[in-house]
Amino acid sequence: MEFKMNVSQQIPAPDNYSEERNRYSVLLPLCAAGIIIPIVFTGPAIATPMIALELGGSSIELGGIVNAYNVAFGSCVMAGGTLADRFGRKRCFLSGLILFFITSLLIGFAPDITSLNILRGIEGIAGALTLTSSSALIAQEFDEHLRLRAFSFLGTSFGIGLAFGPMLVGMMIANFGWRSLFFFIALVSLIVLLFSAKKVNESKDPDAKNIDWPGIILFTLALSTLTLGIVFAPERGWTDIYIIGLFLASALFLVIFVIAEVKSRYAMLDLSLFRYPRFIGVQLLPISTGFCFVALLVSLPIWFIGIQGFDEGRVGLAILPLTAPMLVVPFIAGYLSKYVSPGLICSVGLLVAAVGGCWLAFSLQVNGEINSLVGPLLMIGIGSGLPWGLMDGLSMSVVPKERAGMAAGIFTTMRVSGEALAIAIIGALLAAQTSAILVSSKADHAFSNIVSSEWGGKIASGQMSSILESVADADRTSLGHWLATIYQSSFGSILLIIAALTALSALACALLLRREKQNAIRN
Repeated sequence: MEFKMNVSQQIPAPDNYSEERNRYSVLLPLCAAGIIIPIVFTGPAIATPMIALELGGSSIELGGIVNAYNVAFGSCVMAGGTLADRFGRKRCFLSGLILFFITSLLIGFAPDITSLNILRGIEGIAGALTLTSSSALIAQEFDEHLRLRAFSFLGTSFGIGLAFGPMLVGMMIANFGWRSLFFFIALVSLIVLLFSAKKVNESKDPDAKNIDWPGIILFTLALSTLTLGIVFAPERGWTDIYIIGLFLASALFLVIFVIAEVKSRYAMLDLSLFRYPRFIGVQLLPISTGFCFVALLVSLPIWFIGIQGFDEGRVGLAILPLTAPMLVVPFIAGYLSKYVSPGLICSVGLLVAAVGGCWLAFSLQVNGEINSLVGPLLMIGIGSGLPWGLMDGLSMSVVPKERAGMAAGIFTTMRVSGEALAIAIIGALLAAQTSAILVSSKADHAFSNIVSSEWGGKIASGQMSSILESVADADRTSLGHWLATIYQSSFGSILLIIAALTALSALACALLLRREKQNAIRN
């Protein structure tokens, strides 16, 4: 799907202040939506332990609070862009906000975990519609000279939501409960909706392609079955026939998807772009930050609340060293790219994040005190922020200019899908590793007669309190300390794996992106 937009090239005259002011009044609701989207993503991770206490649910069902949203979001990004071009960008933007309002309001009244997860999936569709339409609306409203500034405002909005959203969400949940998060999202969505209905102008692409429904369905099935296989594997075993069947089904859907896209006249993904090595290198960037940064946004709050016993308000402050750099570092990366190869900056950033991951793993193994985590979290945030500010532009600069729209669409899909898979994989590895250590060490512990392999999944999803409630009061402190030690050991091991993958990605990106500037100029 290519974003083809009819954008006026006329620069506002100095005396035409009213017209320029109106354009920036359009930018206001788009930036407000940019702030809320990261909160919709990160907030439920902080709310998960409290949701578990009220609604219950297995570790898989609780993981679905995040996974359902991410899979739906990743599957519908390309479709959202096509719908916006074909039926109207304002219409799709408002439709996304309406979905946000309705689903968030219903989640606030959700009676059980199943209905909550279904609504979170629909909320993911809303996120895809809102994100793709907001970018298209900015490109439509602002001419070439003002568009960069407008997009920088949108990027800053995402940074604000990412940096301070967890702190806001934590304080909200600590004082008013987890349902207040979704009522807040519904309220903001309604305000943005009412403002946008008056200020935002409609536009379409008269040359927009037809919707590639077979491609959308096949891609969704491939991503969903793969995610389900990863999520269920720790509980059922990686060699279970059901798990193997899910992985085989995912591979089959992916093969059929590739064949369909090659033959389709209206392909949602132009797979021929993957013949450019630099384009492949760019796709590694969001996958890498998905593991070293985004996955931590989900796993750290669960550890702080479910294992360390922090309240939600304190969690927002605890992960601020990880998120705050995203408000500043991307701008620094953009400035440095004038003098240093963007590929080199991205590779160095990933290497810094890898070192931060090793440092965090060591800190967890030694004591796990909150003060000892500030340095490594800050290092991971800074390292992740360097490629974060450059990879969107790189995705379009490493292919011929006439194919930049398709490249941007593929990159966005890879980014959201990669983050969804990273979260699922890290969650599954944490549950599997914790279960393995529990089973192997229970013979040497006084609670060996009650230890269950299912505890690993419960601990990894922040439900350690439910385990402690099953034993006598006198034994809870001892058991809690033992389980916390096991989980910290598991978390440290997974962090080392993440660090190794991030370091390998840094090397791969350095090799694949080493000539991106010269090739972009030639193209």
